[in-house]
Amino acid sequence: MSYSGKIIDLRSRPSFLHDFYGATPGTQEYEVAKWLNRRVGSKHDEHFVRSHTLEGFVAEVRESGITSAVVVGRDTPSLSISNDRIQEITAPHQELIGIASVDPQTHGVKAALAEIERATKQLGLRGINVEPGFGAPAVAADDAQFLPVYDACAQLGLPVFIMSGPTTPNFEHTDPAPIGRIARQFPNLNIVVYHGCYPYVNEIIGVAFRYENVHLVPDMYIFQPGSNLYVEAANSFLREQLLFATSYPFRAMRQTVDDFLQLGFRDEVLDNVLYRNAERLLKLV
Repeated sequence: MSYSGKIIDLRSRPSFLHDFYGATPGTQEYEVAKWLNRRVGSKHDEHFVRSHTLEGFVAEVRESGITSAVVVGRDTPSLSISNDRIQEITAPHQELIGIASVDPQTHGVKAALAEIERATKQLGLRGINVEPGFGAPAVAADDAQFLPVYDACAQLGLPVFIMSGPTTPNFEHTDPAPIGRIARQFPNLNIVVYHGCYPYVNEIIGVAFRYENVHLVPDMYIFQPGSNLYVEAANSFLREQLLFATSYPFRAMRQTVDDFLQLGFRDEVLDNVLYRNAERLLKLV
C-alpha cells in the first residue's frame, strides 16, 4: 500500500542520547539495543548507528517519509534525560517535537508539578511522560504519587504519556486496569499509553472502548503476535484513539512505515492514525 499523507511518529529517540539507545558500540547496552531490534523485526539490527549524531537522526526522519518525530525524554532512577536536553535537540528542527518527563516518586510531587509548568510553558514541550512501572519501587500507573501529575496535566490541557509494555520489571505494572481508573478519575485528561500495554492487547482495547480519553501507541509491538487486534479496533471504534510510532532506535523508521502500511488498516482510517490524532492531542493545528 502507498500513502502520500503526513506521518507523525509519536515515539522516537536518537541513539546518541544514552547508552541504553545504542550510543556506544562495544557495550552491553549496545548489544541489548541490537537484540531488541531483532526481537521486534528490524531487518538490520545496527540501523540506529546513523543517529549517533543529531544531523544523522534528522536526515533519517526526513528520508523515511515521516513529517514530524516526537522525541521523548525519560526520568527514572536508572535512566534520566533532562527536559532541557530534549528542548535543545528539538527546538532547532521543525521536524522534531519534544515531550517532557517527570518523576514525582524520586523528586517529590512539588518538584514534579513545578517542572511540568517549566517544561511546557518555558521550554515549549508538548506533553508529559511518566513511567511508574520503572520507579524505585515500581508502582502502578494510578499510584497516589502520580495523581497530582495527572490532575495538573488535565488542568493545563496537556496529554500525559504513560509507559507500559513487556520491558517493565514486573508484568503486573503493564495491567491496563489502572489506566481505566485514571481515565475515570480524570475524564478531561488525554491519556496516551506507550507500547499499548502489550501483551494485554484485548484488555487495553476494552479500556479504550469504555474511555474515549485513552489513546494507544503500540509502536514496535504492533508487529508482534496478537497485535492484529489493534488494527481491527482502529478499523472500528478506535480510529480516533490509535496513533503511529516507530519506537526508534529499537525499530528502523522507513521499515516501520512500510510495514505499518501492510497491516490492514482501511484507507479511511490511515490519516487519523498516522497524523490527525497526533495533531489534535499535541495541539499542532
